[in-house]
Amino acid sequence: MSFQEFSEFLSRLEKTASRNEITQILAELFKKADAREIDKICYLVLGRVAPNYEGLEFQLAEKMVARAIALAYKVDIEKVTEQYKKAGDLGDVASALANSKVKIQKSKLSVGQVFELLKEIALESGKDSQERKLTKMANLLSRIDPLSAKYVTRIPTGKLRLGFSDMTILDALSVLEKGDKSARKQIEAAFSVTADIGKIAQKVKVGGLEGIRRIRAEPGIPIRCALAERLASAEKIAEKMGSKFAVEPKFDGFRTQIHLWPHSANASRGKEVRIFSRNLENVTHMFPEIVSAVKKLPVESAIFDSESIAYNPATQKLLPFQDTVQRKRKHGIEQAVIDIPLKSFVFDILYLDGETLLDRPFFERRKQLEKILGKSDTRTIVLTDQEIISNAEDLRSKVDEYLKQGLEGAMVKKLDVAYQPGGRGFHWVKFKRHTENTKGEESKVTDTIDTVLMGAYAGRGKRSTFGIGGVLIGVPGGDGKYYSLTNLGTGLTDEQFREMFKIVEKLKVDKQPFEYTVDKITKPDIWVRPKVVLEVLADEITPSPRHTVGYSLRFPRLIRVRDDKNPEQATSVHEIKELYKMQTGK
Repeated sequence: MSFQEFSEFLSRLEKTASRNEITQILAELFKKADAREIDKICYLVLGRVAPNYEGLEFQLAEKMVARAIALAYKVDIEKVTEQYKKAGDLGDVASALANSKVKIQKSKLSVGQVFELLKEIALESGKDSQERKLTKMANLLSRIDPLSAKYVTRIPTGKLRLGFSDMTILDALSVLEKGDKSARKQIEAAFSVTADIGKIAQKVKVGGLEGIRRIRAEPGIPIRCALAERLASAEKIAEKMGSKFAVEPKFDGFRTQIHLWPHSANASRGKEVRIFSRNLENVTHMFPEIVSAVKKLPVESAIFDSESIAYNPATQKLLPFQDTVQRKRKHGIEQAVIDIPLKSFVFDILYLDGETLLDRPFFERRKQLEKILGKSDTRTIVLTDQEIISNAEDLRSKVDEYLKQGLEGAMVKKLDVAYQPGGRGFHWVKFKRHTENTKGEESKVTDTIDTVLMGAYAGRGKRSTFGIGGVLIGVPGGDGKYYSLTNLGTGLTDEQFREMFKIVEKLKVDKQPFEYTVDKITKPDIWVRPKVVLEVLADEITPSPRHTVGYSLRFPRLIRVRDDKNPEQATSVHEIKELYKMQTGK
């Protein structure tokens, strides 16, 4: 497929607000695509040149892209800057300048060729890499038609934003294969085991649904994390779990999925390690002590599920999340390892020495962990404590014990179930401490709620100095849309207001994102794209006709920004309804 034809599809997608129509257009695009390029198309429509977990970034600022446009079309940078101020979009500027050059011919470059050229630009590093990126970007722009120039410019600047995610692509693959979304669940199951959207698309294109049935876990490619449900009481948890169940401490740290395997190209280089966050971001470089420790384990290859948390090396006591979060950084890592060391508490194993363990019952996976970590002398990779119990009274006793240790509560797990990649269910239940409201009374909401920042309101009085006076937050509906839940304004410190303003300024968009469902009464003054997850605590969930979830939060207050979660991992509409039922006892 030529990149020009691909750009025509991008133009159709950009003009479409309906998710169903977007799905149909993507399915049409995938049908026309060759099997050798469908993976590249999947990455490109998401504004990438590699799977998301590889973390390959262009590192091209808008000013540098503006210089590339000027160089490509032989105009002064001042002209590009002037047009950019008027248009507000470098892609539109590139398209207009390309269109004005009569020598520009229809592009003969294929999707694959443009993809590889963009990837070359992203991979440039080291001395004078910015100038090499500039030259290559200008050369590429000079070889393509105006419409292609529009989208090629938007991809490195992170401005493609067509309003859909991996999940919509899974729907489109189902439509491609079955004519409707009936195969979505099966395709998503494969994606949950191998979270590489391009690889999944290629498997479907080549082998249909039969092709994805053979997909297995593979070290180096993240598995979507299993998630836990909530229940209101120890009695209900014990009833749901059965005659015997496992209880483990719930840590307040970073979810870390640790992959280990032999170096494929050079055995003398030993083993390779990759560490992925909850939202499948490659964070390996941030945690060198974990990398070093896991290489010493007595296994050839493995995938571990764990929670990493900072600790005081003098006392061995675990530190609060606000200390742990300081380890998520790109610079000053060597000093951070000394100042804020980490322990990874391993609670599951998903792959071992060439064999997937996902389908094995939990008690078998636990036995494998005990064999491996029982032989380990590392203090960085630690086996999570576990106790097998059979009643609510013992569960409450264990939770009290964990709370005295300063932990969040307990994770309660069924012993006879397989790992559930990407799934939330009652195979795991989290049982956290009861929170207190602003008056020191016990809150009716027994857990924090992860919400998505949707927009902001203009500040008045003192808050005008902060840039905003409050924010609108919502939750995902599981249908690709986000529904408003509550306004958040009281309970924020001055520092939190300033932090929110910086986030809003970075993410603001000109119009309401099409995936937002918001009542006109609650529309904010500024819209932002769905990117940031805010963890909030509230006294109570109350029915509300003003918010499209159907509920709102009484006295919500911001706990923290959850950098380790993406919007799709926020508390869902379904979970809000379940929390309300737990609160009311209905």
